[in-house]
Amino acid sequence: MNEAMKISGLKKSYGTHVVLNGLEFCVRQGEIFALLGVNGAGKTTSLECIEGLRKYDSGHITINGRIGIQLQSASLPEHIKPLEAVRLFAKWNKSSIDKTILDALGIYEFAEKQYYQLSTGQKRRLHLALALTRDPDIIFLDEPTAGLDVEGRLSLHRQIRQLKAMGKTILLASHDMAEVESLCDRIAILSEGKIAFAGTVEQLGETVGKQYNITIQTESGTETYESGIIGETLLSLLTQYKENGESIVDIQINRGTLEQHFMKIAKGES
Repeated sequence: MNEAMKISGLKKSYGTHVVLNGLEFCVRQGEIFALLGVNGAGKTTSLECIEGLRKYDSGHITINGRIGIQLQSASLPEHIKPLEAVRLFAKWNKSSIDKTILDALGIYEFAEKQYYQLSTGQKRRLHLALALTRDPDIIFLDEPTAGLDVEGRLSLHRQIRQLKAMGKTILLASHDMAEVESLCDRIAILSEGKIAFAGTVEQLGETVGKQYNITIQTESGTETYESGIIGETLLSLLTQYKENGESIVDIQINRGTLEQHFMKIAKGES
């Protein structure tokens, strides 16, 4: 599969503070790729450098195609109407307006409102419509569903999948692990300015190893344990509770979540 973008040896420092220390990864054409990182890992700086919004110290960024950027917020005039904003962006980009995209995003539903009157979900949809005005090949989505209710998230997820079906490449930054697991073909985890992991969600689980959460409820309370060896750990716990004379009311066993796997790698525990 051809590469939509490739980042090699990217470095960025603020004074003596190194944020990106030889960042390297690639995004394939037509995939949804998530860039993850805890606060301070360099995720936002990485995106801004790739998007051309921030200068970097050294390294190489190769982008094959037109880009569209949906930021978390936009500095649109309070009293501008959605279709006025779309026409303005289309004029800047010297492109025609795709009414099919506007209809799919539901822009006409709130076309007569002014920007300050829009809900968070409506603003997110408008920002995505503006990012699509130049018919980009690669779309950057920075926390696209932040602040949305369940219905709004599901609606935007459907639209993101439709963009993928149209052959678009999507680089997604998100803190919502369920969103990442549902949407993304591959993920990359930033840690200390470098990529600590890149691959599929399934590969992430394999890298960390099988992790289980064991929740044991007794009459005196509930305790949760984590283990990679479920049989031995459970047998040991049952023996311990029996020796302590504690009566077990309920036991629940669950596989570790994507978020737990992510945190292990992000913190350098794996």
